Amino acid sequence: MQQSYNTAPVLYLNSLEHQGKQFIRLWYKPDHRITKLLKDSDVAKYSKTYKCYVTHKSPEAIELLHRHFQGVALVDARYLNRPKRIRPAMGAVVTSGSLQSEPLAKLPELPIIRLQPLEHEGKTLIQISFPFNELIYKTLKCSSCCQWLQEPRCFAVGTDATSLHQLLDDVQGTAQVWLAGTMHIRDMGVLRRLWEQTYVKSSGYITCPLPYLEKLYLLNYSLNTIRTYHSLLLRFFNGHRDGGLEAIDGFGTQAINEYHRQMVQSQKYSFSLINQSINAVKFYFHRVLGRHTLDLSQIERPEKPSRLPAVLSKEEVKRILQATDNLKHRCMLQLLYAGGLRISEVINLKIIDVQSGRNMLVIRGGKGKKDRTTLLSQKLLESLRAYYKEYRPKVWLFEGQHGGQYTVESLRNVFRAAKGKACVRTKATPHTLRHSFATHLLEQGTDLRYIQTLLGHRSSKTTEIYTHVTSYALDKITSPLDNL
Repeated sequence: MQQSYNTAPVLYLNSLEHQGKQFIRLWYKPDHRITKLLKDSDVAKYSKTYKCYVTHKSPEAIELLHRHFQGVALVDARYLNRPKRIRPAMGAVVTSGSLQSEPLAKLPELPIIRLQPLEHEGKTLIQISFPFNELIYKTLKCSSCCQWLQEPRCFAVGTDATSLHQLLDDVQGTAQVWLAGTMHIRDMGVLRRLWEQTYVKSSGYITCPLPYLEKLYLLNYSLNTIRTYHSLLLRFFNGHRDGGLEAIDGFGTQAINEYHRQMVQSQKYSFSLINQSINAVKFYFHRVLGRHTLDLSQIERPEKPSRLPAVLSKEEVKRILQATDNLKHRCMLQLLYAGGLRISEVINLKIIDVQSGRNMLVIRGGKGKKDRTTLLSQKLLESLRAYYKEYRPKVWLFEGQHGGQYTVESLRNVFRAAKGKACVRTKATPHTLRHSFATHLLEQGTDLRYIQTLLGHRSSKTTEIYTHVTSYALDKITSPLDNL
């Protein structure tokens, strides 16, 4: 009688490399029926070296094992193609000395011109803003794509891709072009030039293929993810520029592994950056080149370190919030802490997102393109009302000095200045205020499920990390040392 599925023993298949060749190692809980079948057949051989049964790694061998053990044991191949985990050694690391994954060299800094939307005489144009610079002024005046508008007293350019390409040609070597947060460019060719304008394009420089960016965009990847993938693929390409793009397109698993192994060994890059680089390269080979036969499930990924988030005490948070005299800056820092917002969520807030009647903030298009609501503190609401009366923002809740959306880097600078003025020595970033928000709520006795909702976490496991850093109830526990 055939054994039932639930009670049948399991024969696990694991990868084994020996003298450069791939084999399958068979593992199972002690079972005399499996052992007898293996001894009496030629489907596998016993290895004295590895003290287990092994067979060649091939589709034919796997099919033979399935047939041979049918009705006796379940053949489980879940671990056969499991990606390896790179465990960086602690301490000194000796590398080859030529790190291919180094960031690309940048050009010297140039004056900045900003592009932002402009409504003029019923038409939508792009306004070109810059602190006065005689060379930039002369360059734009001579440009065939720019026009001088008397009423707003600024240069403007059309919204078509051809005009923007011409503008980038004209200002090359004179200025760098930045986009205001309200600019939404959908032409991947223009975005590619904007993202690569600061790189040194020496001999052999390989640009990012346009189909790569267009495929990411068509699959609805966020613009931040597209930009990250773009920069990491550029690193990969130009780290192997000597062979050219044609040679790169022929790479196998080993070459991709070696590149990312160097990133791990250098200990310069985070776990998430290395994994993003693997995903960016994998997307190119699978989705752009269509090399689906390239088994990238074997790409080695670094083991994620289990680190606790940095948390500020309530006293440290209070000192940081009180350290700035600028009302706009104080409101932005209060938002990071009072609602547990990410830095991008603060600068993306619009006036309509502050719903004082319902005592809540609406976060639109947060991480993972998710909307959510979070707390609106009464103290924060008072600060925001005073801020609105003084600054009168038009669309975005926080606008830059020259109009348009406030920038991420500017908010980071505000936090650094406030932290330094408050003499807080704890290592912290603006995101630390979000961690502190969650931890302090937990210490107040707030249910973890509510905290998960306020933070916008998809999984409760992400929120549970705060249980490891809270001091909640620790004061009720006595160390055994104190009882000696």
